[in-house]
Amino acid sequence: MVTLKIHTVDFPQPLQTTGASGAPKNPNNLKPEELRGVIHVFWKLSHTSTGISLANPSARSTVLYVVAVPNYLFPDDFLLFCESSYLPHFLKILFFINDGVEDRYSVLIRLENQLSADGFYLNFNGKKFKPSEVEVCHVYFAQSVMYTMSAEIATTPPPEFAELPTCPVCLERLDYDTSGIQSTLCDHSFQCSCVLKWTYLSCPVCRLCQQDEKPACSVCGTLNNLWVCLICGFVGCGRYEKGHASGHGSNKQHRFSLEVEKQQIWDYVGDKYVHRLNQSKVDGKSVMKSSHCSSVGECDTCGCDGGAELDGALFDSKVEAIVDEYNHLLAGQLEIQRKHYESLLAKAKSRKESSIAKAVEKAIFSRTHDLQDKLESYEEGKKAVADRNRKLMKKQELQQKKFKAIEEREGLSLKSKEEKVTDLQEQIRDLKFFVEAQRTVANTKDSDSIKGGTVLPVESNLSSSSNRKRQTKPGRRRK
Repeated sequence: MVTLKIHTVDFPQPLQTTGASGAPKNPNNLKPEELRGVIHVFWKLSHTSTGISLANPSARSTVLYVVAVPNYLFPDDFLLFCESSYLPHFLKILFFINDGVEDRYSVLIRLENQLSADGFYLNFNGKKFKPSEVEVCHVYFAQSVMYTMSAEIATTPPPEFAELPTCPVCLERLDYDTSGIQSTLCDHSFQCSCVLKWTYLSCPVCRLCQQDEKPACSVCGTLNNLWVCLICGFVGCGRYEKGHASGHGSNKQHRFSLEVEKQQIWDYVGDKYVHRLNQSKVDGKSVMKSSHCSSVGECDTCGCDGGAELDGALFDSKVEAIVDEYNHLLAGQLEIQRKHYESLLAKAKSRKESSIAKAVEKAIFSRTHDLQDKLESYEEGKKAVADRNRKLMKKQELQQKKFKAIEEREGLSLKSKEEKVTDLQEQIRDLKFFVEAQRTVANTKDSDSIKGGTVLPVESNLSSSSNRKRQTKPGRRRK
């Protein structure tokens, strides 16, 4: 199943048919239309591709695309070619005139149901447009059709799709899995008459194959190992020279390229040959690996004639083709293996660096966590010590206040005791003085004359405070 992208700035216009007597009847009032533009065909490729299978519903649709109808077949002739039994099932038919291509046109047909589409595909795919001509009808199921005014959008392939050439000769050069074309009538080699039959040779690849002058690389000008792009006709040198052809394929996403010398088609994405027939040169002539040419007229260069010389050349061609393909495959596989192991080494290095970084990060995190735990425990200890210190300070202040109060109280008590002791000492002294005075008076002979006398104080060395206290006391009289 193909996807179509049409680069056009016009709108479909009604197509006037000739209305000849041989034209088919139009029972459902079908109105053919014409549109000018550039058609880009994209085919979904995969490693398990088996082409178009009617048993697979996902590979079919009710829209059919007919590639490269020769211009000698007018629209009325094409409708006649489609037979009157299928015309009633047509819902729409659109004739595409590709800008710059005057020798062919394409047709887009929408049918009313899948059964009619399957029948049309089985009856007309691979059928000659005319018995006397070599051009074959190639029919594709169209998954989608997109109209755009942008050339960049039109040339960008959808994911997992590859652009196919619109030239029937180039399409038939590709193998079945790549082009979806089951068989080809001719090998289309060099000066084959079926290639020469196309008017103007509008395909740059076919035109390059027909010219005698040897082409050169469009970039560096080298004449060795040249490849031509099947999509746009760009001529570049191979990957063993300067790789301009493969670079063009990568930049433009044109994956199919034809080797000019050996006429073999290479797929840059699949990294393999996708040519239907392997070719090689022997003694300046092109010899096919397999040929079923049924073109009208002489076709001397297609290798249809038998003989011992041809058998020997065919064997040499097979050997050369096998060796060349093996070398290319080996080089491609070695390149793939190199990239594969380099990617494995890069992944291993990345994993190692990642594991080391993770281990370092884990160790740093663990160490930081331990230090954080210790810091928190030290902070808690510091807080506990501060609380204990604060409590002890409060207790110390209280004890100091108590000690000061006790000290003051003890000082007052001591002072009171000293005052009492002093008072008692004065009383004792007074008592001693009285007793001595009594004793002295008693021992005096004239004691009677002394009796009734007055005792006067005598100055002494005692402190003034003591004298004042004694003076305040009442005088004692002798009896």
